[in-house]
Amino acid sequence: MGADQADYSDVLIIGAGISGIGAAYRIREKNPGLSYTVLERRARIGGTWDLFRYPGIRSDSDIFTLSYPFEPWTRPENVADGEYIREYLTATARKYGIDSHIRFNTHVQSAEWDSTTDTWTVRTVQDGPDGPQEKLYRGRFVFFGTGYYSYDAPYTPEFPGIEQFRGDVVHPQFWPEDLDYSGKRAVVIGSGATAISLIPALAQKAAHVTMLQRSPTYMMSMSRIDPMVDFIRKALPLRASHAVVRMRNALFHVLTYFMFRKAPRFGRWLIRNRTIAALPDGYDVDVHFKPRYDPWDQRMCLVLDNDLFEHVGEGRAEVVTDHIDHVDADGIVLKSGGRLDADVIVTATGLQLQALGGIEISIDGVGVKPADRFVYKEYLLEDVPNMAWCIGYTNASWTLRADMTAKAFAKLIAHMDSHGYTHAYPHLGGKPMPEKPAWNINAGYVKRSAHVLPKSGTHRPWNVRHNYVLDAIDHRFDRIDESMVFGRVATASVPSTPSRAAG
Repeated sequence: MGADQADYSDVLIIGAGISGIGAAYRIREKNPGLSYTVLERRARIGGTWDLFRYPGIRSDSDIFTLSYPFEPWTRPENVADGEYIREYLTATARKYGIDSHIRFNTHVQSAEWDSTTDTWTVRTVQDGPDGPQEKLYRGRFVFFGTGYYSYDAPYTPEFPGIEQFRGDVVHPQFWPEDLDYSGKRAVVIGSGATAISLIPALAQKAAHVTMLQRSPTYMMSMSRIDPMVDFIRKALPLRASHAVVRMRNALFHVLTYFMFRKAPRFGRWLIRNRTIAALPDGYDVDVHFKPRYDPWDQRMCLVLDNDLFEHVGEGRAEVVTDHIDHVDADGIVLKSGGRLDADVIVTATGLQLQALGGIEISIDGVGVKPADRFVYKEYLLEDVPNMAWCIGYTNASWTLRADMTAKAFAKLIAHMDSHGYTHAYPHLGGKPMPEKPAWNINAGYVKRSAHVLPKSGTHRPWNVRHNYVLDAIDHRFDRIDESMVFGRVATASVPSTPSRAAG
């Protein structure tokens, strides 16, 4: 099948999760004359919130900054369960007609740029009644709403003897719907966001749950229902209250993050005191809940309504800080000489970073490695034309940057069409640029795979920051042509004339 047989849309959006649905809305909002198609690998809307189905799956930040500014969150909770987030995304896509543009069960394999036509050709494999079929899509622009981790291969370290274990071994990314853990002893390996939300849910049915960690993680509790949020929502109309709460929560996260980074000793003291107050008298907090690093050196975990601490205090769950020596038929043998008998072992050991969803990118037949390119204004790649990639914050809700990215890309498209440009890309030029990590946390999943992410420079517009307030100001007042190359193809051979949207 050749590119001339491909289905054409002005914009191809890869992924129908938070990023993709938001991008579809913002691109159409700014460019109403453009056509777009959303290519989704899965059978349903949701992305992360459809993939992860383990007990207790929920947001690890407040739902008002995780939801869209243009579509209010109407449920009462401040922290939402995964099923409700997926329902919200599905309803939003239906309300704005985005769902009719989604092609489900469509796995994107590659995206190839042709500078003779200034178009992308996207190769996909679609599931159908007659088996997988290759199908091509063609467009002027590509938006990657593919997230930052592999859907196929989570991180699972080797545990000697795990094949001898007679019980169930599961990873939260592939939770079996028929897994029965009622009345059983469960050991969860890990102490990250997944483990923190999973353990309280397991403890409601399991005989006992153990969180086995190599070292402690910083944890702070947040209320499922926030009284202040509830007051604001009752005092103001829906859209106004959503905007006020969203900004209030975003600023609160920025300020508390700033406080923890500038005053780490105070932050350690505050977290420790709150943890002591949530656990029984005499509990050894310094062994199990006092990390060796400063707050926000790694992402802080969100405990909901002190649920984890309550289960530990009541004896339904416990925390063990130790290293695994090996696994035998009945459980885990620790390097300290102890053991943990188990019927179920959950390997909540983290994600595997992946840029651009693992999709192969090429420009005029030459492959592009994302890790070799600098990031421009957090969403464009150096010398890659007409392509954006959405990547969220490490210290705040994903959607805060996702919405900013979608609006910036929509603005760029409108600017190009108003000037008759058919391609645009950021160009660093001949000046050398010092590098720094694109993600400013020392989490294991970042250190293991930092080499797969694009590079960050040390000054704007190539510096990837994790500061929502500064980014919002920059995106509001920056020059759209800064370090950008714009041009027109000599003979455009696309199925429709490029739109001339308002600039």
